[in-house]
Amino acid sequence: MPERSPDPHTPRAPYMRVLDALIEEIKGKQPGDPIPSEAELCARHKVARETARRAVRVLRERGLVVTEWGKGTFVAGPAEQGEDCT
Repeated sequence: MPERSPDPHTPRAPYMRVLDALIEEIKGKQPGDPIPSEAELCARHKVARETARRAVRVLRERGLVVTEWGKGTFVAGPAEQGEDCT
């Protein structure tokens, strides 16, 4: 992923704004805590559903969240983040 430009006026993809907001929100949560639903993200950030999905997908790829089908997306615990459990 490209580095963030130091210029605050550089255009950024909408999913990256949602991603940044979610990363900040996750910092204050415990493993297992839910993150907002796609519908909540769409309303909060005024973005399309696919934009919200892309931001969550990046978090999932980075191991910061896990998604349980039909239940939601939750902050990942140490085991889900790839740390050794032994």
